[in-house]
Amino acid sequence: MTVILLRHGLSTSNTARTLAGRSQGVDLTDHGREQARAVAARLAGLPVTRIVSSPLLRCLRTVSPLAADLGTEPVVDDRLAEVDYGDWTGRPLAELVNEPLWKVVQRHASGAVFPGGEGLAQVQARAVAAIREHDRALAELHDGDRLWVACTHGDVIKAVLADALGIHLDGFQRIVVEPASLSVVRYTPTAPYVARMNDTGADLSALAPPEPAGDGSAGPVPGGEIGAGRKDG
Repeated sequence: MTVILLRHGLSTSNTARTLAGRSQGVDLTDHGREQARAVAARLAGLPVTRIVSSPLLRCLRTVSPLAADLGTEPVVDDRLAEVDYGDWTGRPLAELVNEPLWKVVQRHASGAVFPGGEGLAQVQARAVAAIREHDRALAELHDGDRLWVACTHGDVIKAVLADALGIHLDGFQRIVVEPASLSVVRYTPTAPYVARMNDTGADLSALAPPEPAGDGSAGPVPGGEIGAGRKDG
């Protein structure tokens, strides 16, 4: 199965340069809503089987145009919610960079635990478990490869990508995930394969599942050969 990890569009918190976290009511900006429509247009024509979303408003708004086009309702999974930043929630980033914990988050993410919140290692564990669980469920329901979308948050996606790439969580800040970007991972019985990261381009036709080969194999991994392998919410 192939998952398209979609970060929500530009939010009001992004433009205000505050750490939204799990604050309620953080919506998309006008540009963010345009990005959501553009994502739906980019995915038009692709056989998306399921949409899974963080419960937070900015993610639900982002997948709304796509869900409407597909005539389906997103599956809400709390495990894809934003990091619980605890006492950091809602604070300006300009203040947070002066906190001693900020450097820990950047350089030793696996040891970072937000005061009154959760640790980044916990975030990775819950998010990876959610993605792999949905992927396995779809594999049990369908023969051959299927595309599905998981809409979540920047740090969550970076943590999932770090797992898929086989790199330590301490390196996840080296991964860039912009608003409304798409990152693509195909999970196989042996290993995950990362086909795209932080993709904000146009043509996604290469993501269409390949036709079964004459020998019964599923064909190459979308976007590559077999074996090829901000902190603002």
